[in-house]
Amino acid sequence: MRAFVINGPGAAAVEDVPEPEAAPDEVIVDVRRVGICGTDVEFYTGEMQYLHDGNAAFPMRIGHEWTGLVSAVGDSVDPAWLGKRVTGDTMLGCGRCQRCRTGHQHVCNFRTELGIRGGRAGALADRMSIPARALLELPDVVDDTLGALVEPGGNALRAVRGAGVEPGARVLVLGPGTIGLLVAMFARASGAEVHLLGKPGRSSDFAATLGFDGVWTEDDLPTDLAWDAVVDASNAEHLPARAVELVEPAGRVVFVGLAGTPSLVDSRALALKDVTAVGVLSASGGLQGTIDAYATGVVDPRPLVAAAVPLEDLAGVFSGTRSHRDGAGPKTHVVIDGAAS
Repeated sequence: MRAFVINGPGAAAVEDVPEPEAAPDEVIVDVRRVGICGTDVEFYTGEMQYLHDGNAAFPMRIGHEWTGLVSAVGDSVDPAWLGKRVTGDTMLGCGRCQRCRTGHQHVCNFRTELGIRGGRAGALADRMSIPARALLELPDVVDDTLGALVEPGGNALRAVRGAGVEPGARVLVLGPGTIGLLVAMFARASGAEVHLLGKPGRSSDFAATLGFDGVWTEDDLPTDLAWDAVVDASNAEHLPARAVELVEPAGRVVFVGLAGTPSLVDSRALALKDVTAVGVLSASGGLQGTIDAYATGVVDPRPLVAAAVPLEDLAGVFSGTRSHRDGAGPKTHVVIDGAAS
């Protein structure tokens, strides 16, 4: 079958690879659509930290924002999964340690991460294997575009929950990328007044078309607005500290973005303002809630998808040699028909 393989920094291609087998407790999924995120780009460039700390190694098979159809099941898997449209969790804990047993498998020391960590092949292929315990069924109203947006949506929903957003709250989201825009959408669906902060340019211009209460830069952010919660969804190393500065005393700050270098936060500011700080790793725990929100239409992230390209065009998209953007949104999707290959 076909799979997208990164063999080293800047070296990637679609290759013929062996078909996956349905191991015990796992299923085979015919992949339909996969989203590309910043983590995938960092693997392509070689910047991803997991490559440097031994949690990942080339060759890499990436892809963790996906949807598809279950085509085979392994021993001990309920055959009712066959033919189901599904997505699934990226974080695959060992299932045996204390963290897994208490519902925190996403921070299991022994976890693999689909298309990211521990050699678990990702979704940018005609077919893939995944443990059945990681699956979530998609209702018909959640189409393939939405299905491939469940994983980033789960991160965003967990960030909004961490921010304790209530109706009437005023929320500031730092970073108008995919996660930041999804955070803003979920916060708005919770009844909040939602503002975003970004750099001047295409990302902020696009955010301004989505009907939020304000889109600002660091130079024109109003000084007379009180922020009940601030969510840092950026990759800027100075913004975590800025989030603590901006939030109201007794408010909440959430860190869901990651900078390429360490970000410093003054714990004195946290303590003296009595601020609650929350870190979010992964969509685990937010996936079903995201599916429900998409199914009811209270959150519709489809405008975020700028283009959908075939698997064979992806290397050119990563290298910048192929134009692929049909819209202004931040997200690129890859369309795959695993059943036809």
